[in-house]
Amino acid sequence: MPERRPSDPSSSLNLPREWDLMPEANGQPLGLNAQGKINLCLALGPLREDGYHDVVSVVLPLDLADRLVIEPSNAEGDEVICPGVEGDNLVSAALARWREASGWEGKPVRVTIEKRVPVAAGMGGGSADAAAALRLVAAWAGRPDDPLLSDLAPALGADVAPLLHGGPTLVEGIGDRVTALPLPAAVGLLILPASVGLSTPVVFARAGELGLRRSSQDLAAITEAIRAEASAPGWELPAGLLGLNDLGPAAADLEPAVSAGITEARAAGADQAFVTGSGPTVVGLFAGTDGPERAKRAAEGLTGRVPAAVWATASPGSGTIEELQ
Repeated sequence: MPERRPSDPSSSLNLPREWDLMPEANGQPLGLNAQGKINLCLALGPLREDGYHDVVSVVLPLDLADRLVIEPSNAEGDEVICPGVEGDNLVSAALARWREASGWEGKPVRVTIEKRVPVAAGMGGGSADAAAALRLVAAWAGRPDDPLLSDLAPALGADVAPLLHGGPTLVEGIGDRVTALPLPAAVGLLILPASVGLSTPVVFARAGELGLRRSSQDLAAITEAIRAEASAPGWELPAGLLGLNDLGPAAADLEPAVSAGITEARAAGADQAFVTGSGPTVVGLFAGTDGPERAKRAAEGLTGRVPAAVWATASPGSGTIEELQ
């Protein structure tokens, strides 16, 4: 497949214009933050013939992020190192798909992941890592703005495309239709991870068993309501949609810690508390310009009782690829 080189590779992926676009040639390591996310709302639609569900969701990337570094490897093939996390991961799949689809035949690379986003928590950590890996390997190959990245992302997972894009997004379909949104009104977020993870397919299946799926007409109405509000910076979701998550009851049914987390977040002063993604992480939302400070105090107040509690704010973009020494 011929290479597709844009006239200005630095234009849309936050790269310095003077940057050496062939780091592979000199072995220059590159670093990038992979932002976790929450779902400000998530509406579950019908089961499709292909076994997936249509959804409508507002995805909000966070300043809570994993850290990825790409550098040369002496191994026979690409390596992915993620201390403390075992098993297959989406980063390996992202590297393999990039090589296959792009025709790039560069030497093996090593991608090291420093995890900060909770694992199997409904916060898109694995998807964020895959999105960051796509950006890093494309930049490493001298093709940082290749349109192929957007083609590859949806096949890796429903959250990969919006996290590749960066910034708030409206997500439709199976994650393959992504629309950029302005940054919403300021909020602070109290993040309460559970001590156990939940399997996304299991949560979706349980949601079906509980009759939580909506009609296509309902999804269309929700989409229209979101678009009507999210037209300018500082927007807010309509009443009834902020914190809506049709997967939440399924996650709570499968893991009692979900209900306990919601109670904890409310007791800590959150204006709203809800499950993000397929759970089991609970988000306490603190609205207003003082929201971040209130969320920070809440997290600090829970240190003894909920050691994993952290606070976060929204991230406006997808992060900048950095040259490392």
